[in-house]
Amino acid sequence: QGADFGRTTTAAGTTVNLEYVSANPTGPLHIGGTRWAAVGDSLARILAFSGAHVVREYYFNDHGNQIDHFAQSLLARAKGREVPADGYGGQYIEDIANQVIAQCEAAGEPDPRTLPDDESQEVFRQRGVDLMFDEIKEQLHTFRADFDVYFHEQSLHDSGAVAEAIDRLRDQGVLFEDQGALWLRSTDFGDDKDRVIVKSDGETAYFAGDIAYYLDKRNRGADQCVYMLGADHHGYIGRMYAMARAFGDEAGPGKNMEILIGQLVNLVRDGKPVRMSKRAGTVVTMEDLVEAVGVDAARYSLVRASVDTTLELDLDVVASHTNDNPVYYVQYAHARTCSVAANAAEHDVRREDGFVPEQLEAADSELLGTLARFPDIAAQAAALREPHRIARYLEEVAGAYHTWYGKARVTPRADEDVTDLHRTRLWVNDAARQVLANGLELLGVSAPEKM
Repeated sequence: QGADFGRTTTAAGTTVNLEYVSANPTGPLHIGGTRWAAVGDSLARILAFSGAHVVREYYFNDHGNQIDHFAQSLLARAKGREVPADGYGGQYIEDIANQVIAQCEAAGEPDPRTLPDDESQEVFRQRGVDLMFDEIKEQLHTFRADFDVYFHEQSLHDSGAVAEAIDRLRDQGVLFEDQGALWLRSTDFGDDKDRVIVKSDGETAYFAGDIAYYLDKRNRGADQCVYMLGADHHGYIGRMYAMARAFGDEAGPGKNMEILIGQLVNLVRDGKPVRMSKRAGTVVTMEDLVEAVGVDAARYSLVRASVDTTLELDLDVVASHTNDNPVYYVQYAHARTCSVAANAAEHDVRREDGFVPEQLEAADSELLGTLARFPDIAAQAAALREPHRIARYLEEVAGAYHTWYGKARVTPRADEDVTDLHRTRLWVNDAARQVLANGLELLGVSAPEKM
């Protein structure tokens, strides 16, 4: 079955909208968002491998105070002022501000620094956000995490989708008015308290945007909407699930709405915590991690632990070319299978000349038993939304292969002829190569032929 080995149809006919990363476009992607990029993209691959139609989605929070603070920070840097206390620091703010000025000059527009502050801030807001969007997309692409949909929060407000969603809930009979505000009776659907939708001053609450966004996903054909959120969003689960149920949907694992919460990532180098970025100033970014260890090691290391546990990455280990580094251990096993196959070809050991499984010995059967579990592991990883199961399984395969390599010969010794056992073991070797390659592909990690 080659590259299709392990593929199932367990999720066939299901459209899954998988939303992950979704960081505000106010700075480079930090290490937490990087973990979601690795896990989310891997989960998307795994779900597609199980037959689901997957829509990879990134939600840009381009509406609200944080964007205003971002624009104010750009304006302050451009005009040589102190960044506001609630603004953003770091070298990247100055870089973006300078790019905005250069863009205006190239377009024959006035230097935004010469405009009144309100006009200048609007220029920095529009151009700065676009520049940050582009940078984030480029970082994600380099990290092999591309998206099908980049959804802008602002569009929900501009299109009237928020008002439409509120009307839908009103039709459901689940809204009520109190103290001049409009509320969702979310306690009827499992929430710990009712939630304001429209405030007493007529402004919509942030939650109203969440409601409209969920309805938009369902209207676009999503059977399952999976949200991958950071640890600081744990309190969102109750209200989000209640909102889905208020629309008449089901919420929870495998239902119309499902929320996964990811824990933090701590980086260590030389035994000491790494907390500062050269460019962002306050946080470690995706850029920093990739520069330190490379895309393969970064992705694999971020995926191999369950997302509901805090992850501590030792950069010295992750960057090393030793068996202490799990990604090296697995990739080296794949490279070794390729080396064995190349060596077999030199000795005229060819698979097509014979396959006699009756000659296989205990060591061969043990390895084949491990390889045969791949379809089940892939299906479990999809059903449980746990890509780390693939990584841990690959490490098991690598260990089984290295053990088999020490016991079983694929090529004859100098004084031996090629036998059916050699040829049959080449099939076993190549089967191990295929499983390792397929598993690494699901994690977005390369399978090198030489190391």
